[in-house]
Amino acid sequence: MNNPIPNIDINKFFDTTTTTGQVIEFAIYAAIAAVVTFIVLLIYSKFVKQRLKGKNNLTLRFTQNIIRTIIILAAVIWVLVSSTATKDIGTVLFQGTAILGAVVGLAAQPVLGDFFSGIAITLNRPFEIGDWIELENGTAGVVADITPRHVVLRSLGTVEIIIPNSKINALMIRDTSFKKLRSVKMEFNVAYGTDIDKASEVIRNEIINSELTVPAAKETEYGPVFFETFADSSLVLSTVVYFKQSTSGLDVKTDINKRVNEAFTREGIEIPFNYVNVVMKKD
Repeated sequence: MNNPIPNIDINKFFDTTTTTGQVIEFAIYAAIAAVVTFIVLLIYSKFVKQRLKGKNNLTLRFTQNIIRTIIILAAVIWVLVSSTATKDIGTVLFQGTAILGAVVGLAAQPVLGDFFSGIAITLNRPFEIGDWIELENGTAGVVADITPRHVVLRSLGTVEIIIPNSKINALMIRDTSFKKLRSVKMEFNVAYGTDIDKASEVIRNEIINSELTVPAAKETEYGPVFFETFADSSLVLSTVVYFKQSTSGLDVKTDINKRVNEAFTREGIEIPFNYVNVVMKKD
């Protein structure tokens, strides 16, 4: 049997005749809830940081944000139900479940979609906190956080990209992290007629000499350089460069490109570029 919705005058809450005592009571309850919530969240955050220390845990971060949301909602509901100034509103929230449920259900469909997509992400774990990922739409960045609604990517400088969980869950993701390392593919163009073995050796030596790069694994050496393809006006050499998660990928690419450019100039290896010949004709 459904509970009947009580006849409540919502305007009572906004009525100017509300007693000063009710306002003070509401302020006290709100202050108590705020202080208790702050203390609980502070203790919980310290606990989670201890669990996250030394590792990146996507599931733990997602759970942390869900519990934080539940704690705040519980505090708000407690204030609404406990204070006489807002008790009627609290009663509507709990007794008018049929209408309220329908309204909330319609309004919260995107929120619920993001929430369940967040759960799917944490279960499947296509990436981890601290990984550099690239989405099929071209968006890229380091995974900084995951909340019940969205994933936070940190891109260049202080730029943060907020992507709803439902959106990122539907996209193809390219994770360039390799265990505790990150990696980036780099390509180098050399002119036709270049000694491929010599150019490959120059590139590999400059990668090894960089202070920002590391081998793919302790038991292996730095990655080989491959002759990838014939381009319109150049030969394309490529390799995969590995570096630590704490290192910026842009810093690595800048360092390697500068080193290779200087080495090519020193060794007389030509880097081709497009140019146009203009032919003038006279009648």
